[in-house]
Amino acid sequence: MVDVSHKDITLRQAIAETVVQLPEVIFQVIEDGEIHSPKGPVFQTAVIAGTMAAKRTHELIPFCHPLAIESCKVDIQSNQSGLVTIRCQVKIHHKTGVEMEALTGATIAALTIYDMCKALSHDIVIEKTVLVEKKGGKSDVSRL
Repeated sequence: MVDVSHKDITLRQAIAETVVQLPEVIFQVIEDGEIHSPKGPVFQTAVIAGTMAAKRTHELIPFCHPLAIESCKVDIQSNQSGLVTIRCQVKIHHKTGVEMEALTGATIAALTIYDMCKALSHDIVIEKTVLVEKKGGKSDVSRL
């Protein structure tokens, strides 16, 4: 683990985004912004999974610090072409950043969508995961 004992506690926040392309057969069953699968409401479940994953990032990725996350918001939007955008925003006052937590939350939400929809089609494509923004600490990043 990186030694962060010399760093100051500041507000750290990160936003990550994952894009998922749904095939037509799945996109057609979106009703009122949700996919209802035999396993339950897909997007609602993905929000929960993404939040849980962000909180447990240190258990999944070696050398990540265990963090008491103060805020984690997962938002899922779909458009008319079957593109689903998952955005995970994480905040904390700490000595280390939360980029990995945001990236993990967005990715696990996407994998949850895949898992819950694979009975309808395996043609789901998780296209990309990217750090959209990072604030606090040594440097800021913005791709907004």
